[in-house]
Amino acid sequence: MALGFLSRLKEGLSRSTQKLTTGLTAALVHRKLDDAALEELEEVLITADLGTAVAAKVIRSFRRSRFGKDVTDQEVKDALAEEIAEILVPVAHPLLINPSLKPHVVLVVGVNGTGKTTTIGKLAQSYRDQRLTPVLVAGDTFRAAAVEQLQIWGERTGARVFFGPPNSDAAGLAFDALTHAAAARADVLLIDTAGRLHNKSALMDELAKIIRVLRKQDPTTPHSVLLVLDATTGQNAIEQVRVFKEMVNVTGLVVTKLDGSARGGIVVALAEQFSLPIHAVGVGEQAGDLRAFDPMEFARGLVGA
Repeated sequence: MALGFLSRLKEGLSRSTQKLTTGLTAALVHRKLDDAALEELEEVLITADLGTAVAAKVIRSFRRSRFGKDVTDQEVKDALAEEIAEILVPVAHPLLINPSLKPHVVLVVGVNGTGKTTTIGKLAQSYRDQRLTPVLVAGDTFRAAAVEQLQIWGERTGARVFFGPPNSDAAGLAFDALTHAAAARADVLLIDTAGRLHNKSALMDELAKIIRVLRKQDPTTPHSVLLVLDATTGQNAIEQVRVFKEMVNVTGLVVTKLDGSARGGIVVALAEQFSLPIHAVGVGEQAGDLRAFDPMEFARGLVGA
């Protein structure tokens, strides 16, 4: 993980860290890890958005290894970072593009406002930096701003952007883009989608149609379904994963806006609950602010170790 990104990640996680460490300090006033201290510690972990399952797992480990012992704040932070990293290691996988597909089709889903369009732009820049050829589809045809945003990223990255008039058919756009990308032997096709979760059945129908139409051309598509989540929504992210898993076969997650959230713990809760690959985390608006994450660095940044 590059130093610049790591420092931004730590800075971005500072709100989460402050929330967690303030609680830790209060819970460990007595210094001895007795039942009362462990109970307080569990509450701190739950309120820091790590979720009940993660909190219970950590407390069980602490009870086995440190019960009744005098501990310092730093010892608890170090041990907590190790426990959290252990949960994150199995899901920390960057999104790798299969060079044999031409194109590797990535369907990007999520509710409005999570940063889907920006994530697509950042991924396109990342792939361009790797000397790959991305093609973009402005499939959120209900939001003019999303189309304009993707066009700007297209100009920046030199990527072809497929777009249509307002409210046009996203499935048709995706089909045309796949036809072009396949003929051009492009490396990756990134498809933006609408995210109007208040009308779940319409959204489900639209996503199903995009997939159905893509498969008329290539039955193996989409090769990846990326769900973009906004860290500031905290526990709501759990429900969003459930809903989108019902609608489409989500293959991996991206968690954005960790720089504006005191809820960085949600990344750990998602890893524990769903075991889906977490491909990247985002800490800002620039292309370099979205990176594959290092579980130990993330864990240590989160607990301030």
